[in-house]
Amino acid sequence: MDKKTTSRDGTSLAYQVTGQGPTVILVCGAMSTGGTVAPLAQRLADRCTAVVYDRRGRGASGDTPPYAVEREVEDLAALIDAVGGDAALFGVSSGGALVLEAAASGLPIRQVAVYEVPFADFLEGGAAREAAYKENLNKALAEGRRGDAVELFLRLAGLGEQTIQAARESPMWAGMEAVAPSLAYDDAVMGDGLLPRERLAAITVPVLSVAGGASPEWMHRAGQAVAEAAPQGIYRVLEGQTHMVEPDVLGPVLVEFLTG
Repeated sequence: MDKKTTSRDGTSLAYQVTGQGPTVILVCGAMSTGGTVAPLAQRLADRCTAVVYDRRGRGASGDTPPYAVEREVEDLAALIDAVGGDAALFGVSSGGALVLEAAASGLPIRQVAVYEVPFADFLEGGAAREAAYKENLNKALAEGRRGDAVELFLRLAGLGEQTIQAARESPMWAGMEAVAPSLAYDDAVMGDGLLPRERLAAITVPVLSVAGGASPEWMHRAGQAVAEAAPQGIYRVLEGQTHMVEPDVLGPVLVEFLTG
């Protein structure tokens, strides 16, 4: 990240800009930094000015307690101002929940696009599962058990125990533990885990909701519900894609939406 700006509460935010055309800020999800969405930014750069940043508490950005979702909305406001005062937003997974909240808050945004925001009311038993995760995550983090917090998230994401154990023994585990406190931030962004219909109804700009064709059916229903709740919502399915969407597949769909 080669640029810095400062949020309203004094938190330093690291970001980088690539490409030319309409500006779009890319927002990563849980256990991720701006580097996670950098390949997508490269795919957009021919037609768009793509901005990637490290959310607070991650990578090269700072952090200022206590955390509140409103502070992350202010972070996006600071970034929009830093890149010219006008931008679209794209968010993946829980990052999608953040950009939807930012749009509902009235930030100067042209368009919003999201990929597979995991609203739990479309998964059988999802609300109870989300509540248990929230309780156990907050307890693990309060007790300094960062590794256990990461494990909780990986289970929530559907990884098996053998895969989780292999991750624990891999070189990347230290980096995962380093960003573990930010899991509480993503959990806060997701709220009670349920689709925020009233907030979505308040969004006055076009919203593109995208899901992967190879993802579970509940994720399709969640994506469609986002589009239906937003006054100017559009729903798209990318055949063959999962939650780990390929930039070369998602990129052209975003470009069409952002430049159309």
